[in-house]
Amino acid sequence: MKKILLKMGAAFAFALALITTQSAFAAGDHSIASHKVVFQVSSANPGTQHLVLNNASNIKKHWGDDVDVVVVAYGPGLSILIPSAKNKEKQRVASLAKSGINFDACGNTMGHIKKKTGKMPPLVAGVKIVPAGIARIVELQEKGYSYIRP
Repeated sequence: MKKILLKMGAAFAFALALITTQSAFAAGDHSIASHKVVFQVSSANPGTQHLVLNNASNIKKHWGDDVDVVVVAYGPGLSILIPSAKNKEKQRVASLAKSGINFDACGNTMGHIKKKTGKMPPLVAGVKIVPAGIARIVELQEKGYSYIRP
């Protein structure tokens, strides 16, 4: 009887771990990495934007697949994710997105741009739209992400 209960307890623990893992994935925390970092980009300053990409790239090189890096851009910082002629970082953003760095664009900021211009701004390939950039940063911090704002 004890063996059956022990086996059932082990099966229950495994099922609970599986459900917990699936819940984390469903909630948008797709990372199983030991390290989690979120970078904020809220400035249109090219130097600041370049620094964020350098930092994100360096941390990815340092920990490889054992780090989840998310760059969240909102307000004037959204310009880093728009493939305009002024954006000197557009190819680098696309390349870093392919290498596993996540880029999130603020849906609120995009809506404001649409209100002014009449259309949604295009985004660099690999960029995901989130409802609100600042809320995304808060959610990631609540999930254990380290917050960095250069």
